[in-house]
Amino acid sequence: MAEQPIALRSPKHRVERRAIGLWALQSLIGFGVLAGLLTAAYLIVDGARSWLGPVLVVVAVWGAVVTLVMPLWRYAVHRWEVTEDAVYAVSGWVVREWRVVPLSRIQTVDTIRGPLEQAMSLATLVVTTASSRGAVKVPGIDAQVAARVAEELTQITQRTPGDAT
Repeated sequence: MAEQPIALRSPKHRVERRAIGLWALQSLIGFGVLAGLLTAAYLIVDGARSWLGPVLVVVAVWGAVVTLVMPLWRYAVHRWEVTEDAVYAVSGWVVREWRVVPLSRIQTVDTIRGPLEQAMSLATLVVTTASSRGAVKVPGIDAQVAARVAEELTQITQRTPGDAT
């Protein structure tokens, strides 16, 4: 019997709403560090003030826009789902990426929890394959859900025939 192809479709699960706060905080920290460095250079380097001032303003405005818009946009776009056949993920901010990973191609399943994710009880689910596109990452999942899904995927892939390459 021939294997049925896995269709590209919209995953049904959204990431956690708390991911909005995580992404906003990560953006705020990143732009805050950049703005801080530019401000220090503006105050220290006399000859650079004429061009550093406008750059600092652009970075501050762009940082505010990105910090306010990007987390909401990512929350609206990011989706994920695990079925008996595949892992589905949709991600992106500017460029939307749809990924489908057949379970027979999964090599490893991990969860990652950085300090901010730990503080917000979130995790990133990482499904690694031999694909040249790299691992599928699903950020912003509840930490307990990510651990449970990683365990379930490990059990399913052990039962799934295939070469995992």
